[in-house]
Amino acid sequence: MSRVIVFGGHGRIALLLAPLLVERGVEVTSVIRNPDHTADVEAGGASALVADVERLDTAELADIIRGHDAVVWSAGAGGGDPQRTYAVDRDAAVRTMDAAAIAGVHRYLLVSWLGSTADHGIPEDADFFPYADAKWAADEHLRGTELEGTILAPGTLTFDDPSGRIRIDPEGRGEVSRADVAAVIVAALDSPATIGRTIRFGNGTAENSLPIAEALSN
Repeated sequence: MSRVIVFGGHGRIALLLAPLLVERGVEVTSVIRNPDHTADVEAGGASALVADVERLDTAELADIIRGHDAVVWSAGAGGGDPQRTYAVDRDAAVRTMDAAAIAGVHRYLLVSWLGSTADHGIPEDADFFPYADAKWAADEHLRGTELEGTILAPGTLTFDDPSGRIRIDPEGRGEVSRADVAAVIVAALDSPATIGRTIRFGNGTAENSLPIAEALSN
């Protein structure tokens, strides 16, 4: 795998992901909306591509995806505005999946969240409901495509140092460092065994976790 396009390129996970991929000789295109973020992205070795995924249609997205070997969706609206949450976390994500199929880029990795299930239990009148609903819809769309998809569903994100270890299907909140999520993305891209899977994970403890590559192979 020599070329990867990352949507949400200025997100905290993506900024940690790009240098890891670049160190492995991968050419990374980081898609960002704000041109002011170009320097931050390029400092990690990625090439910045300024594009607004909310506005691009499927054909336009296919044009920027074409020629890559894999797509990583790590974008999000950040909560707060239900309309924009649906526009980014669901609708734009879905368009990139359809665009990847058109572009002939079959490997697609979607960063979701630990609680993204049909019975997530978030009340419809809760502020968090649009996020939960949008993520579930995006997950389901990927499952219904013929893409070589992997859904990564980390628990509550922290700024802890990377441990290099995760626990699959953790109970409760399943806290996990953003740095370890970035490492999981790299490992998942390298592992055909993750295709077609939804992988829910947290850091766990030293006693109940495994090195990332080993955990993903189980």
